[in-house]
Amino acid sequence: QVQLVESGGGLVQAGGSLRLSCAASGRTFSGYAMGWFRQAPGKEREFVATINWSRSTTYYAAPVKGRFTIFRDNAKNTVYLQMISLQPEDTAVYYCAAARSLEQTMRVSGPDYWGQGTQVTVSS
Repeated sequence: QVQLVESGGGLVQAGGSLRLSCAASGRTFSGYAMGWFRQAPGKEREFVATINWSRSTTYYAAPVKGRFTIFRDNAKNTVYLQMISLQPEDTAVYYCAAARSLEQTMRVSGPDYWGQGTQVTVSS
């Protein structure tokens, strides 16, 4: 079965850093775009970042630009989200997603596959 499994979440103080990982298994994600979404309590899920297969294109949501970096290791079928200068507003469950097109990974209704999420909590 196809699985996306996130890891790397945790508790960090404001200004700190975390690196999230999303490992895909059950099939190869060759050619797929992969991205990250997040959902805070009481809020809708929102787009965070995405990257295409060749790593030539990335997009970021405005609140994370300059602080988060998405990258991937296709040999490991894994996508990462490096987060620095974390703020309490970044607190959320972070989900990875995969889709055949990059555009699909920029809207919550688009991805073909979702992970179960990993909690990121940023304290002030």
